[in-house]
Amino acid sequence: MVETQETQAGLPVDWELAARTAARLMPAGPSVDRALAQRAVDLLRADAAIAEGHVREITGLGGGLPLLPADVVDRPAWAHAATAGMAALTSGARLPAVPATARKLTATTAGLQAGALLSYLGSRVLGQYDPFGGPDGEGRLLLVAPNVVAAQRALDVSLDDFALWVCLHEATHRLQFTAVPWLRDYFAAEVTGFLSAAETSATGLLERLPKVFAEARGVRDSMSLVELLQGPEQRAMLDRLLALTTLLEGHADHVMDAVGPAVVPSVSTIRARFTARRRGGGLLDRVLRALLGVEAKMRQYAVGAAFTDAVVDRVGMAGFNRVWTAPETLPTRAELADPDAWVRRVHGG
Repeated sequence: MVETQETQAGLPVDWELAARTAARLMPAGPSVDRALAQRAVDLLRADAAIAEGHVREITGLGGGLPLLPADVVDRPAWAHAATAGMAALTSGARLPAVPATARKLTATTAGLQAGALLSYLGSRVLGQYDPFGGPDGEGRLLLVAPNVVAAQRALDVSLDDFALWVCLHEATHRLQFTAVPWLRDYFAAEVTGFLSAAETSATGLLERLPKVFAEARGVRDSMSLVELLQGPEQRAMLDRLLALTTLLEGHADHVMDAVGPAVVPSVSTIRARFTARRRGGGLLDRVLRALLGVEAKMRQYAVGAAFTDAVVDRVGMAGFNRVWTAPETLPTRAELADPDAWVRRVHGG
């Protein structure tokens, strides 16, 4: 077997294999004529910069930063970009010393599993800001044109409105990382620390199994089960990561709706139909989402958006922006469910 760059570097996942597997397994995009395909691509490219201008006006972040373009891609290209970003993000993790043959086998198995997961997500993800992607590793905004068209058709809404609405969400994510200087390095350090702690966590898992089995009876979702399997140190890291990603997703959801009908005329209709679509799907789709943790991801949007809505209502957007001051001002998982507690801690009173 020819070793990939990732395997040679000792990463736990063969990310090149994951990208190839995803591209092979994921279904083709919707059937559209050339004119519509080109229109969708042109819309998304133009809307990326337009959207970030609106996001800056709403949030007060990013003044003076250049308005960067987005990359409009198809499903396989998204999978390759996503795996490249993941490889960069996980490259600093400290891994247990194991024989090269075992490492290669583990990386191959993990690559196939990651590819299967990406093949499922690759037909659903509308866009993504990868703070570690791109040729220089400094960040890349991706918009998946066939998925945007497929979702727009399913929702039966205006393509012009929907494309801009999607861009608002992803432009917010880009601005979070480009306008908050410490966020990118903080996020990378937390992910690296979490992965590096896995060795210690795995060593103590046997000692914790009786407690895990006892507590698992009440577990209702895959994310809760993942948390039970962590040791104390890794669980604390996971708490911080989940709190951060919940904030980032909820903040982006708040912003994409805050623009109002003057910018996206059908924003209320899009939000209502999109939220219903998030909850919908056939039985198989719902089971897959639960197994893959996608249901937990959906809850992140709701919790994070509710936190952002509540804080902005109490102290305004400028007051909300205190979350970006330093890692210490980020909300905890408990504070995400209790916005007043965060306001009291950060703003006093």
